[in-house]
Amino acid sequence: MTKILHIETATQVCSVAISDKGKCIAIRESLVANSHAEMLTTFIAELTKEAGWKYNDLDAIAVSKGPGSYTGLRIGVSSAKGLCFSLEKPLISMSTLKAMAFGMAKLVGTTDEKVLFCPMIDARRMEVYSAIFDKNNNEVRKIIAEIIDVDSLSEYLKDHIVYFAGDGAEKCKESFENQKNARFLDDFQISSKDMIGITTRKFEENQFEDVAYFEPYYLKDFIAGAPRVRGLK
Repeated sequence: MTKILHIETATQVCSVAISDKGKCIAIRESLVANSHAEMLTTFIAELTKEAGWKYNDLDAIAVSKGPGSYTGLRIGVSSAKGLCFSLEKPLISMSTLKAMAFGMAKLVGTTDEKVLFCPMIDARRMEVYSAIFDKNNNEVRKIIAEIIDVDSLSEYLKDHIVYFAGDGAEKCKESFENQKNARFLDDFQISSKDMIGITTRKFEENQFEDVAYFEPYYLKDFIAGAPRVRGLK
């Protein structure tokens, strides 16, 4: 038995799934912006009850580690670590973009070796977090924060069909409108269920994090916005 709780809060989506032996048993998701703090613990309680499990029946807690929203990642990782400490269960982490690419490949369902997947997460200030993966979920280009323009990714788009998805991809469409090999998956939605295959393998290979020292992968330093309360500077 491999019962794992999966937490995805790296973007505006709050998504929680539970799996057993690599199969998704149940899932809860909210597309309401900034609902993570309100919905996460509720989703976890509902899912374990639906499965007929007690919290201690879980074998591990898996969390999407980023990059992504600073606040969302803090909420997800803090909750995951809290469960690991209280239940004495191992922590598994995985790249948010890698999970997205896995889901994108599953949605497209291609066997073409020349197809690549570029998940994108909005990084604000004209930037996106992105990486490139092949159809087997191997990383072709590492994760970076970048400003997209008409020349971005030209070396990949020249000889490959490149699929784009995520909340960062929407604001890049105009830059790629003249690229015949660019494809946008408008119906793709980031989801905790796309973590399951990879995290199950990590569990089997004992690829666990140090719960005490694990931190989200922010990629960029957090920059606080201007205070909205009058009198604060």
